[in-house]
Amino acid sequence: MKTHIWILMVIAVGCTTTVKVDNDLPKDLPKPDYTLTSDQTHNKWSRTIEPVLSIESGDVVEISTAEATDGQLSLDSDTSDLMNLSFEPIHPLTGPIYINNAQPGDVIAVTLHKIEIGEWGWTAILPGFGFLADEFTEPHLKTFELAGKNNVRFAEGINIPLNPFPGVLGVAPDTDSLLSTIPPRANGGNMDDPNIVEGTTVYLPVFVDGALFSIGDAHAAQGLGEVCGTAIEAPMKFLVEIELLKGASIEEPQYENEDVYAVTAFGVTIDEAAKKATKYMIEYLKKEYGLSANDAYMLCSLAGDLKIAEVVDVPHMLVTMSINKKVLAK
Repeated sequence: MKTHIWILMVIAVGCTTTVKVDNDLPKDLPKPDYTLTSDQTHNKWSRTIEPVLSIESGDVVEISTAEATDGQLSLDSDTSDLMNLSFEPIHPLTGPIYINNAQPGDVIAVTLHKIEIGEWGWTAILPGFGFLADEFTEPHLKTFELAGKNNVRFAEGINIPLNPFPGVLGVAPDTDSLLSTIPPRANGGNMDDPNIVEGTTVYLPVFVDGALFSIGDAHAAQGLGEVCGTAIEAPMKFLVEIELLKGASIEEPQYENEDVYAVTAFGVTIDEAAKKATKYMIEYLKKEYGLSANDAYMLCSLAGDLKIAEVVDVPHMLVTMSINKKVLAK
């Protein structure tokens, strides 16, 4: 799949309107057609959630997102504040956005053209949450000033490069139920894949009319696995365009940048997710490159990289398989 599409998520707390915009952006960036604010949010997945904006394929949207607690924490918070943290507002997602003419069986392509980090972020150990939750039972919090920085000081002699990306982006599943945003699913959602960075195009399968795309839970830095359960959670700015690909059916999200093409798969175990990811890559290679199943399977063994994106968003884990485009040169 190839696209030319962009959305911009902008930090804008306190604004409540959706307006036509005409920003003065650098010449190599498209100007947004619309803007959404960080209070135009929801934190469940359902086809029943009303869209806050309708767009055409190829429209550019400026979107603001809040950090994952939706304002419950601040730069001045300390570990004691975690004891009063409510999980009900967790994952405020800006949207949904209705894409006109999108129907089940289609795909929307969302390209992250520009990402800007907000002024601050936090990471924490939350009791009962994380890959080693039975061993790390006490709360712990670190906050970071991020404005104007390329890395943050974690401890003496330890600096973390900032590598911003959206932890959650996805479309509505075909259900009236209000599903938690914590686990990733076929609709995308909380994939927590730190490879979905600036310049990446994410392909999302459409399950309901209009797709109903939402995005949020932005991360300033995260390792593959997100083992303690949090990244550096922060507000962000993204520039994206959304394009509708009619009839380009896929089962779960896929993505690409100038270096790799990748498939994603969720499962209740790493084995299940890894097997699904391998099968998705085989199908991609058969369809896009005309390989036989046997050749595609062997190529996955020779050039496919299986990676664990996250292991903490129970009951699901996410695995990706990517192949470098130096191998896939067309």
